[in-house]
Amino acid sequence: MNTIFPFTHFPEFTSARIVLRRAEEKDAKDLLALYSDESVVQFLPLDLFLSIEDAKEEMRWYEQIFQNQSGLRWMIEDKQLKKVIGTCGFLNYEKKHSRMEIGYDLASEFWGQGFMAEALKLIIEFGFSKMRINKIEAKVEPKNNASIRLLEKLGFQQEGLLRQHEFEKGNYIDLLVFSNLSSDAPLS
Repeated sequence: MNTIFPFTHFPEFTSARIVLRRAEEKDAKDLLALYSDESVVQFLPLDLFLSIEDAKEEMRWYEQIFQNQSGLRWMIEDKQLKKVIGTCGFLNYEKKHSRMEIGYDLASEFWGQGFMAEALKLIIEFGFSKMRINKIEAKVEPKNNASIRLLEKLGFQQEGLLRQHEFEKGNYIDLLVFSNLSSDAPLS
């Protein structure tokens, strides 16, 4: 199935509390703060960021996946604070199979306040309606209870367990696989 979204412009979204937008050079400081927090990177395939250059490299990757049409990564900006408080997006876009993977992270001081659900609803709707994706997948470490609860709240269903699927931070880790289909009930 052909995509409706041509990857010629980076989409932006606004909700009550947040703006989802493309990364800008000014975001490097906020990304460094985000990814230098051990509680944030605990379940991410990232090492702690130690410098602004680490953040700039991450933003270059965001631009690269957009340019090669394999994904999109949005900055989550708090409208009131005018500060990036997290990121979310899609990766591993498989046009032939009309599926992609969702990923997200949020500064720990904003956990439990509904910011990520607000952000993910926007991009999930975009994925299904504008990109005509059939399946959005999520891979989560079994101990990441907050992420599992969020996915379930958003209508994702657990498909299975990938045993020792990735080697991260010196260990093989299991990943739970969740998915949401375009034919599933719409987000409320």
